[in-house]
Amino acid sequence: MKTRQYSKHFITNILSTGCLILLINACTTSLPKETSTEYPDIFPDYKDVIVPCNIAPVNFMIENAHKISADFYLEHEKLFTVDGDHVIEISQKTWMESLERAKGKQLKVVVSVWNDQHQEGIKYRDFRITVSNDSITPWIAYRLIPPGYVLWKTMGIYQRHLEDFEENCIVSNNENHEGCINCHSFHNYSPQRFLFHARGKNGCSVMVKNGKAERLELDKMAPYFKGTYPYWHPKGRFVVLANCDTHQAFYGQSNNKVEVYDLESDLMVYDSQEHKIITDPRFTEKQYWETFPAFSPDGKSLYFCQARARNIPKEYAQLKYAILRTDFNETNGTLGNKVDTIYNPRTDGGSASFPRISPDGRFLLFTESESGTFPIWHKQADLKMIDLKTNRYVDTAPVNSKDVDSYHSWDENGKWIIFSSRRLDGRYTRLFIAHFDPKIGFSKPVLLPQKNPEHNTERLYSYNIPEFVNGEIILEESVAHLFE
Repeated sequence: MKTRQYSKHFITNILSTGCLILLINACTTSLPKETSTEYPDIFPDYKDVIVPCNIAPVNFMIENAHKISADFYLEHEKLFTVDGDHVIEISQKTWMESLERAKGKQLKVVVSVWNDQHQEGIKYRDFRITVSNDSITPWIAYRLIPPGYVLWKTMGIYQRHLEDFEENCIVSNNENHEGCINCHSFHNYSPQRFLFHARGKNGCSVMVKNGKAERLELDKMAPYFKGTYPYWHPKGRFVVLANCDTHQAFYGQSNNKVEVYDLESDLMVYDSQEHKIITDPRFTEKQYWETFPAFSPDGKSLYFCQARARNIPKEYAQLKYAILRTDFNETNGTLGNKVDTIYNPRTDGGSASFPRISPDGRFLLFTESESGTFPIWHKQADLKMIDLKTNRYVDTAPVNSKDVDSYHSWDENGKWIIFSSRRLDGRYTRLFIAHFDPKIGFSKPVLLPQKNPEHNTERLYSYNIPEFVNGEIILEESVAHLFE
């Protein structure tokens, strides 16, 4: 892989050395003989996307190519050229320097390919990459898990630096007797304070503060609920969770292979100051199931999903979740008397999961499926968004696909979202980033860049629950001793 970087004085220097003729002769032999009005078939598809001004290099490939050459321009100036066999791998230093210069502007990319059909080379139609002035929160955390129901015992929670390709494991289930590890949640995007659950032998919730982990045994606090789906209050004293009795079943005939569902679920609030659980009888009664709670960014409201209890699995198709909102008292952790319905299955037609409020408190992003509470197995699942200021839907078509589009989170500035999707092959969940501008809407999604783009299809793990973090997560020691 070769990267050739050009300066403004490149041609002048060539002329001064008297080497122009040699340069022309050298380059002419490698110039493509054909041109095309079509765009190059690159993977990932980075054509006409918007990228953060601090994102890792958008390396790409063309299948069955013998050679690729990609020229990157800013306006009329050629910044650099990258050559490769079938992969374009951009130098980290060159890319970051180019992003800095191109903020708020467009990079033009010209791709030439040599393959069996075009042995003397073909130059394709150029495409644009817009470099946003908006940076993205630099780290994400996610679970890596095989996308099935047999090999799930190999999993871990990982972190990735979005400005380069650094990835490392935060905690794996080698540390908790191969039990399930899930539901990582961070206080205000902080790598210093977070919570995750570890199931199985000696399982518990794990609270991490300043690199030190300790057991948080919620099920030993009255009323002895097992908390899941945690969400931190912005001020850090309270964590809201759902208490779910979760099960799994298989379809005999369906486009969806697996169904995960609850047989009951309630709301609970953990008070980290008083070390106690707070519940509200309205949201623990048997005829309704509550799940996926989330605080508003100002901490004054609690959003959650609620459905009328059904005879499961017989009435699963009728199990539809609304999104409700109530006031939250940040002095004692209690919920308000008034409950508003934000999303109503009777009028909106589907079932809602994962309500997430934009950092400015204006937009409610959620996943909608035809029924149930676990949309990752629903091919019809899409992202939806409501403008809480106008109570109108925002167009989310640019980020949706014909396959599963599911869990999502906002970066801390509210300019970017990251979400999981199975759009590439229908089997593996991968991560996509999209820019959001209230005046324009969502941009075309960008597949999470990898140093080797083939990694996107060769890694036999699904990305699960992507969350933004504003720094590197460091645990002082293994958490294995917590489960001995």
